[in-house]
Amino acid sequence: MPLSTDQLADVSEARAATASTLRPTVPALEALLHQPLPVLDHGFVRVVDYMGDDNAVVQAARVSYGRGTRKVSEDAGLIRYLMRHRHSTPFEMCEIKYHVKLPIFVARQWIRHRMASINEYSARYSILDREFYIPEPGQLAAQSTSNRQGRGAVLQGDDAEAVLRLLREDAARCHDHYALMLGEEGGGADGGYGLARELARMNLTLNTYTQWYWKADLHNLLNFLALRLDSHAQYEIRVYAEAMLRTVRAWVPTACAAFEEYRLGAFTFSASMLAVLRRQLAGEVVEQKESGLSRREWDEMHRALGRA
Repeated sequence: MPLSTDQLADVSEARAATASTLRPTVPALEALLHQPLPVLDHGFVRVVDYMGDDNAVVQAARVSYGRGTRKVSEDAGLIRYLMRHRHSTPFEMCEIKYHVKLPIFVARQWIRHRMASINEYSARYSILDREFYIPEPGQLAAQSTSNRQGRGAVLQGDDAEAVLRLLREDAARCHDHYALMLGEEGGGADGGYGLARELARMNLTLNTYTQWYWKADLHNLLNFLALRLDSHAQYEIRVYAEAMLRTVRAWVPTACAAFEEYRLGAFTFSASMLAVLRRQLAGEVVEQKESGLSRREWDEMHRALGRA
């Protein structure tokens, strides 16, 4: 279960409580506030707090007070300009805080983005639940032959079943030993050994679930999403980014639309790529070997142009 009974009760209580405020609120995000969006088999993403909206971006860019007589189209045009030209500070005026439940190996990849405030569930203080990420069969892929950190063909038949069995058995056995080392408080058999929690935790597998609160400003959140929504990102972190994108669309729809237009759906041409493209548009036949581009750059450019 993504949320425990106690956590579900907390969510219900939080959603039942209301407070009057003079600060801007966003009805679409208010509707999602506190609600867990399921991710993977036991994970979730939920928004627990936020500050600012699309108007906060505009206000910061213009250093203005209030909306005045501006048209919505003028605000949208300014936000698109800011996004298109990579002006970052106006987007830093908005912040959002998430509660995330995720496998440890995903958390260790996620933590590489050093631009957020994070507080993680402490296994020195508390006991981790007996919950593990077990991939769907369609995600059990062999190592890619062309990408050292990517996946290749999906495992089939007996091989896939054997891998799933190993994942389940190893995770269960390690958690059993974790509980045994902890002793009675961890549910260990025969009383266990009473080992300190900070030591017993080292026996857990990386597919064990952890939780954290993660707070970032909009600029850094969009940088995170730009990387983790990419088709080359690992599936297990990409699905978290997809859930977060849903919340950003509700929170700052104009800024998010600009982000999807100029970042997610765009391709950046290098100076050398532009030089090659200009030569091709002028009617010149340009081959990769004399283009000044590496084979990878050449292929990326032609894929972006639909010529692959």
